[in-house]
Amino acid sequence: MKIKRILISQPQPTTEKSPYFEVSDKYKVALDFFQFIRVEGVSSKEYRASRVNILEHTAVIFNSRIAIDHFFRICEELRIAVPDAMKYFCTSESIAVYLQKYIVYRKRKIFFGLKTIEDLLDTLVKHKEEKFLVPTSSVHNDDIPALLTQHNLTFTKSVFYKTLSSELSHLNLKEFDMLVFYSPAGIDSLFVNFPNFVQDETFIGTFGPNTAKAAEKAGLRIDLRVPSPEFPSMTMALDKFLGDLSKKSAK
Repeated sequence: MKIKRILISQPQPTTEKSPYFEVSDKYKVALDFFQFIRVEGVSSKEYRASRVNILEHTAVIFNSRIAIDHFFRICEELRIAVPDAMKYFCTSESIAVYLQKYIVYRKRKIFFGLKTIEDLLDTLVKHKEEKFLVPTSSVHNDDIPALLTQHNLTFTKSVFYKTLSSELSHLNLKEFDMLVFYSPAGIDSLFVNFPNFVQDETFIGTFGPNTAKAAEKAGLRIDLRVPSPEFPSMTMALDKFLGDLSKKSAK
């Protein structure tokens, strides 16, 4: 089967140099980008109802820019002055640098890992006396809380924003030969919008173990599972996948 059109459940790349467009040109495949999920901040009233006191914590752990945005939004709406002594632990350098939008970076105690919370473990353990706040979405995996619990670190998990399904009724899934998902919430959104979806010959690609787990739980057949030791990115894996299909079609 030749793939002619793929639906990517991500925002469209903002640069023409995106590897996605290189794959599209190479295999003459149409790529459609549409977010299957949307993010909505919890209101200040909702946050107060959670009874989590931000100022009772001495450190914050961030794993995304969205978490940073909504943490400081809530602080502003509740007129909470975050003390200069607050420490920030970020899962990557790019997330840490994003803090400059809200604080004077060079004057704060900021720590970051290479990519995952595991990269920060040694640093977190060295600061075991801290009371950590973990801003999360209403839909999230528990990698960070699980790691903190495992190492007896004091923390509070708190929802600052919601991950909701986008409205997708305008899409005709039969027009696509392949669907690519990047989060468990994207899989949930598929069935919220199309409860009678049947995969049949539609190819499914997933990024990340949690997305793959959600797809399998929903009864989907995964045809492209990323990342792998050979292909760390979806575009690299798609290149190989489409190339292999072209060879089969040519025989």
